[in-house]
Amino acid sequence: MSRFRNKVDAQQAHILSLRLAVAILALLCSGFWYGWQTAPSELTIHVPPDLRSGSTRKWWDVPPENIYAFALYIFGQLNRWPTDGEIDYHRAIFALQPYLTPACKTFFDGDFEYRKAAGELRGRVRGVYEVLGRGYSDDPNLRVKQLDKHSWLVKLDLNADEYYAAEPVKRVVVRYPLRVVRFDVDPEHNKWGLALDCYEGTPQKLTLPGGAS
Repeated sequence: MSRFRNKVDAQQAHILSLRLAVAILALLCSGFWYGWQTAPSELTIHVPPDLRSGSTRKWWDVPPENIYAFALYIFGQLNRWPTDGEIDYHRAIFALQPYLTPACKTFFDGDFEYRKAAGELRGRVRGVYEVLGRGYSDDPNLRVKQLDKHSWLVKLDLNADEYYAAEPVKRVVVRYPLRVVRFDVDPEHNKWGLALDCYEGTPQKLTLPGGAS
């Protein structure tokens, strides 16, 4: 009788251990399922342009070359008015708003209204382009400075040309200090995961060697 009772007790203990094991596995599976559900379906990986020497990076890191290219492209598009600044500038701000922080969008909206009221947009054609010999590769440390893990200072030296009725009205060389921030808000419309946060200081007019400005 004692031996029979011992076997029953052993079987009950084994059943209890199996139930505990099943409960632990269920908890583990629930944790894996939660992690799978909350994991991002897509990741934006920033790869430096030149891969001849290879590259090993953390997935969240952004190469300074990409920061510079982003700032140059977005700022260049904001300042590209191919036919009429009153139409083109407003259209550019609206089209590029996924790449602007809310504060920066408000700033450019205000800039548009100010220029419009001052008569600096209607009939104006404008474009900016990089000054030869003053790009990122010419002085990387000057062009991009990391402020913290999520923001950068970019200095663009650009020629700014404006025309009215085919007549040049402005031709200057300006250094634009721009702030770029990490902006993983809307990956559907902003694949860069970055945004322009407007100026980090006052733009400066430059004089090039030889007297050109």
